[in-house]
Amino acid sequence: MSIRVKRAFKYRFYPTDAQAAELSRTFGCVRKVYNMALAARTEAWARHERVNYNQSSAMLTAWKKTEELAFLNEVSSVPLQQTLRHLQGAFVNFFSKRARYPRFKSKRKSRASAEYTSSAFTFRDGRLKLAKMAGPLDIVWSRPLPEGSVPTTVTVSRDAAGSWFVSMLCDDPTVKPLAATDAAVGIDVGLDHLLALSTGEKIANPRHERRDRARLATAQRHCARKEKGSANREKARRKVARIHARITDRRRDGLHKLTTRLVRENQTLVIEDLTVRNMVRNRKLARAISDAAWAEFRRLLEYKAAWYGRDVVVVDRFFPSSKLCSHCGALQEGMALNVRTWTCDCGTVHDRDVNAAKNLLAAGLAVSVCGAGVRPQRRTPGGQSATKQKISRREP
Repeated sequence: MSIRVKRAFKYRFYPTDAQAAELSRTFGCVRKVYNMALAARTEAWARHERVNYNQSSAMLTAWKKTEELAFLNEVSSVPLQQTLRHLQGAFVNFFSKRARYPRFKSKRKSRASAEYTSSAFTFRDGRLKLAKMAGPLDIVWSRPLPEGSVPTTVTVSRDAAGSWFVSMLCDDPTVKPLAATDAAVGIDVGLDHLLALSTGEKIANPRHERRDRARLATAQRHCARKEKGSANREKARRKVARIHARITDRRRDGLHKLTTRLVRENQTLVIEDLTVRNMVRNRKLARAISDAAWAEFRRLLEYKAAWYGRDVVVVDRFFPSSKLCSHCGALQEGMALNVRTWTCDCGTVHDRDVNAAKNLLAAGLAVSVCGAGVRPQRRTPGGQSATKQKISRREP
């Protein structure tokens, strides 16, 4: 079965002074419109009224006609309309209970970006020109776009270190489902080792943040000593941001290589449904968990599996994978986190992480057989998920 994959290709570019000024104005206008629309919708919500995208768009038209907000006419109207669509999507996710209530964008902390649709840019012969600009962007083509593909959406952004990026969304005909295989693997994430597989393989945790921790701390101390609002403080802040960006790039590169390998080698991949947002509240483990990037690992694994025709099964978070003997099915009463190996009453010696991965694989395959779907069922007629029912049958 052929699937249509839309893929974003991100490149770095170097704008001229005029282009940088125009894009900076656009970022500011996008943030202004988003915050004003959110405030209007929040006030309407307090009056028990609902405001949709069409009403927000009409508000934008009225704002542009006022003397105070006439500067909104100086930038392309497409990014302003797109930010209203993003706000509408945020409210849809909120009402569907998939996300929290939308928050206002901050000038210093929020991502500076603007999205252009096909009516606001031209792309010919590898040259990208945005609306309201005299010349094309100076893009560093680190890799070519798929042959014959034309971008449908272009997103321009600037990170905290002052680097400029352009992301082009287009169809990628090179992404096709892989040949089916019988291989299946259970994956247990951890901190001592990043991953433990049901095959017995352990993948080391590279600890990217720890490698630059001393350099990052020195740069942060230098930044803290500078006078607020001064040019020297801005230089020091950008140095800190560059170190953070390098850590992020290394981490993302490693996760991309790892997830691609797992998806190519296995037809079924079983992982655990972890609440990382709650786990990072542990002050002793928050830094290590954030550096491991478990949520990012899962996100990459899921969308790549969808691309290549693989199955990702997510097992219920309350499944006691570490305390269950993968050989006889006996469940231990309790097990401290510092216990890395343990011996079952049946005489089997278990590595904690590998045993958990084996149990996840067995539970994930059981979920597939029971027809419970990809995501764990938390509210079933019997009050238990498919994985919990499996555990009850295996208990002695």
